[in-house]
Amino acid sequence: MLPFGLIDILPPSTAFHIGPVSIDFYGIGYALALVVGVLVASRQARLRREDPDHIGNGIIFVFVLGLIGARVYHLIDQWNTLYASDPIKAILPPYTGLAIYGGIIGGLVGVVIYTRRHHLSFLRWADIAVPAVFLGQAIARWGNFFNQELYGPPTNLPWGIAIDCSRRVAEYSCSLYPPNTGFQPLFFYESVLDLAGALVALWISRHIADRLRDGDLFSFWFIWYGAVRAWLETFRLGYDWTFFGVPVAIIVGIAGILFGVVTIAIRHRGSGPSTADLDRLREDEHPSPPSGVATGAHEHTPA
Repeated sequence: MLPFGLIDILPPSTAFHIGPVSIDFYGIGYALALVVGVLVASRQARLRREDPDHIGNGIIFVFVLGLIGARVYHLIDQWNTLYASDPIKAILPPYTGLAIYGGIIGGLVGVVIYTRRHHLSFLRWADIAVPAVFLGQAIARWGNFFNQELYGPPTNLPWGIAIDCSRRVAEYSCSLYPPNTGFQPLFFYESVLDLAGALVALWISRHIADRLRDGDLFSFWFIWYGAVRAWLETFRLGYDWTFFGVPVAIIVGIAGILFGVVTIAIRHRGSGPSTADLDRLREDEHPSPPSGVATGAHEHTPA
């Protein structure tokens, strides 16, 4: 009999095969996150009177750099556990190990390079991307469910999930915790909090744009996501990458919060145009939104 609070599902990591090639749910999640992210970011660009074609033109470049960053961070974080005894695994497929912090760092580098190359405002486009990034993270996190990753300690809560013995960290091995043990679904918590972050970012951008400066939503992402990750990482075990015994993932999360708070404070020290002012300026420059968007699409109104 299963204990109260166990969702007894051990999902396969592979969705289907095309000849010798296996298509994993993890990859499908990332692909879906990418599609949704492009759609949301393109709409945000139109509302801000920016050319949404930049989203389609730059997304592959940004996505590739994000994947590289995610892989490198994962290799550093899990080197002793997964790769030290067999380093060739680090460069051979399947490439299922990806770390969100590395992906964000790589993606940011991509956005900086693209905006500089095309003489665009990095902060303005970073703000445009924030709701899409949150939604993409919320979707992609479900890949961890199918890979049975990102789980926390044992629990009897109704949403506790089963973890196969082969996927458990040593501290939660089946010799210590029986197969019918439920674990905290940290991936689910992050997914829900990322979705909430997207909704808050959209609300802020619609309702208090007259009090924002370009870059504030970008800073908000660091505060929100830094807090989410720093909190969730306290539940995890099996870290390799630590600094004086503290997981680097927690340190990065706290640093993100500080970065977000400080940059907002600096940005608002003096006078300057608000995000809504710049949006209205763009609207005057481009009465017809780029790519044929209807004139009524702009949602900011003069104060």
